[in-house]
Amino acid sequence: MPIATVNPANGETLRTYEAMGEEETERRLQLAEATFRTYRTTAFEERARLLHRAADLLDEDRRSIAEVMTTEMGKPVGQARAEAAKCAKAMRWYADHAADLLADEEPDPSDVKDSGASRVLVRYRPLGPVLAVMPWNFPLWQVVRFAAPALMAGNVGLLKHASNVPQTALYLEDLFHRAGFSEGCFQTLLIGSAAVDDILRDERVRAATLTGSEPAGRAVAATAGEMIKKTVLELGGSDPFVVMPSADLDRAAEVAVTARVQNTGQSCIAAKRFIVHTDVYDAFTERFTRGMRALTTGDPMDEATDVGPLASEQGRKDLAELVDDAVRSGARVLCGGELPEGPGWYYPPTVLAGITRDMRVHREEAFGPVATLYRAADLDEAVLIANDSLFGLSSNVWTQDEAEVDRFVRDLEAGGVFVNGMTASHPGLPFGGVKRSGYGRELSGHGIREFCNITTVWHGA
Repeated sequence: MPIATVNPANGETLRTYEAMGEEETERRLQLAEATFRTYRTTAFEERARLLHRAADLLDEDRRSIAEVMTTEMGKPVGQARAEAAKCAKAMRWYADHAADLLADEEPDPSDVKDSGASRVLVRYRPLGPVLAVMPWNFPLWQVVRFAAPALMAGNVGLLKHASNVPQTALYLEDLFHRAGFSEGCFQTLLIGSAAVDDILRDERVRAATLTGSEPAGRAVAATAGEMIKKTVLELGGSDPFVVMPSADLDRAAEVAVTARVQNTGQSCIAAKRFIVHTDVYDAFTERFTRGMRALTTGDPMDEATDVGPLASEQGRKDLAELVDDAVRSGARVLCGGELPEGPGWYYPPTVLAGITRDMRVHREEAFGPVATLYRAADLDEAVLIANDSLFGLSSNVWTQDEAEVDRFVRDLEAGGVFVNGMTASHPGLPFGGVKRSGYGRELSGHGIREFCNITTVWHGA
């Protein structure tokens, strides 16, 4: 895949970049290793000062970088501005909290009294250069939620971004440099996917994090396992959105529309499978389908647009094939479902009912504005349908019954359960999944400690 900015609204190639060669890649690896030796000794106060400065600069750049993101991957420009603001918020959160999150810990003396120590500490130390392999769908946020905690922990970052967002990738490197971080603290590697394996095998790279597809996660995990390197993987999702009889149906349907089409439906944590109790199935379906039909699809630079183009022509083809397969197998199209004419990689908001287990859309992730509806006879069947997935990223449940909430929290196989609200990531909350959605956690204290050497310090009497 070429490293290029291709406008998904019209298919026009705007700018193409040459991939970095071995010599430049080696220079950057050397720089990362050398920078780490000194950066790791900086005080939290200095790291926080630099990260606050990066957040201030990002706020200043919000409109311009939003337009770059929209041009490169097609998200509605208002959502792009919101993404930039969220990144600045996360930078400030880690700048303000990292010192406490990584403070030395002293076990209770009674817990280690037979260890022979006069004193025991647990200290969090940085690992070194961390390789981040990042996707295009949230081209700022996915990177910042790795970079902010990694830099505050004293690590340095090497970014291999998706090949269709090179301008965003280069902006991030420039942002951290302008904020005052040393050149080697955060570097963008303009390389193709084939070059990742060699970099991950390099002994100077101590760990890796990847957000992306299941095949990409498998490849990185396999190499990291061979090299015995720590990884965090955030992969696909097919999140359930469960609606029970006691739910506020108007609010649930309204949120369901947003949850399905945020970022034009190209989000791992977007709700995708809508599992509705039979007592309220018809009422919810009518509200939800009406809301999906009412969305405005069009130019992502238009402030009135709700749904922009998909990021790539192949992505639209893959989505259309999932819908067509479902229809051939008996699914009913309640709205959308047909490729529009004209330029750009648009796909209409679509609702499918009558989903069965033999349909691909039941097993695979629909990465675009396509929702699938399921009817559940009772709570037990709702849980069974929700867990009938290879993925387990997050989940949404709508009910006013606390006993039902307890059951869902206990039994849903997911990294998050959001009750009467839409799944969202926040710097203070751990984020990640189970099953084929990956392993490890990003964000919060859990995320910053993923790339730390958790060191036991034992003092003899």
